[in-house]
Amino acid sequence: MAKNIYVEGLNEIPVPMKDIEIVERKGIGHPDSVADALAEEVSRALCKMYKKEFGHVLHHNTDETQIAAGAAAPRFGGGAIIDPAYILLVGRATTHVGEGEDLKSLPCKPVALKAAREYLKKTFPNLDVDSEIILDAKLGMGSDDLTGVYKASGHMANDTSFGVGYAPYSITDRITLETEEYINGKMKEALPETGQDVKVMTSRVGNKLTTTIACAIIDKHVEDATAYKAVCEDMYNKVYDNALKIIGDEKMEFNLEINTGDDYDRHVYYLTCTGLSQEMGDDGSVGRGNRCNGLITPYRPMSMEATSGKNPITHIGKIYNIMSKLIAEDVAKKVTNEAEIRVRLLSQIGKPVSEPLNASVQIVLPDAEKNPNLSKWRSEAEAITADWLDNVDKVSDMITSGKVRTF
Repeated sequence: MAKNIYVEGLNEIPVPMKDIEIVERKGIGHPDSVADALAEEVSRALCKMYKKEFGHVLHHNTDETQIAAGAAAPRFGGGAIIDPAYILLVGRATTHVGEGEDLKSLPCKPVALKAAREYLKKTFPNLDVDSEIILDAKLGMGSDDLTGVYKASGHMANDTSFGVGYAPYSITDRITLETEEYINGKMKEALPETGQDVKVMTSRVGNKLTTTIACAIIDKHVEDATAYKAVCEDMYNKVYDNALKIIGDEKMEFNLEINTGDDYDRHVYYLTCTGLSQEMGDDGSVGRGNRCNGLITPYRPMSMEATSGKNPITHIGKIYNIMSKLIAEDVAKKVTNEAEIRVRLLSQIGKPVSEPLNASVQIVLPDAEKNPNLSKWRSEAEAITADWLDNVDKVSDMITSGKVRTF
């Protein structure tokens, strides 16, 4: 089979070696991340149902989930939700199979609503899912042309599109990603006053890192402004110490700022009832936040395609983005850790996912073309890329089992 793999050395300074770098992560409680998560949970739930009923995944895409913000009146000691946020699970799904007496209808909407509710209850302990959101689902039958492509073969591309990935993570990437994971992970044990809506932005100028964090604080856990300030100070100390562990032996200066929108003189605080800004003012949409590596990286190659919610069998917007990341990580780990690895995979609709029109792997180094190891690196990178393309099923299984992130 034609893999059309092109491995080249690119004579360029890798991003981690350049003077400037900016990296962002929208945390799990950001409205865009909530939309991503719900779209993906619904897709995985549908995959599970389809496999149970038919032994394989049927056509679906649930990547249009929308969140319309509600209204709230937070106050120290505990406020109230005034108007629930509205969440609409939108997409296409195989809602029935067969015809006439053989027609079998499938409970797609109930499956979607159950998956969404379970995720919200598990992930956001300060949100009353029964009263503080309105959850709705609109899942229509997929179009004949795309379902036809889907049925023709389990792994025929549903679109002419591309996926992008890079590796390894820079220190700026790691500080950004791991800081959010720490805040919404281990730190919650000590500071339950902090909400899940966290945004982390890191700027690197030379060897100076500045991380800015916006973190919602839950009103019922802080009795007054003094308690609010104490939580922010405690959070600062914990996040700063954790960041120093991430930086390790790297010679970097680190500066941290938290909730810079606060204005204590004017009594402005990032105070919420649920720990989520969707309760008042912030809408959310699938694909407007993190890429499938968990980050937003304007200094790296990126795809604008949403990954979450797309079906894991034929949708290039999902498979090729995730596969590109996996290929880049493998090349960086197994071939060379000296370079920045960039991967781009391009499909053609109706053609096998395992046979891209263009599989580009770039090994980025100053004077890369003059590096004596480039020929060996090319051969090894090509073999790794071909192996992943030959194992599309593996990527699909990793997606449906939740072993890879999508946002």
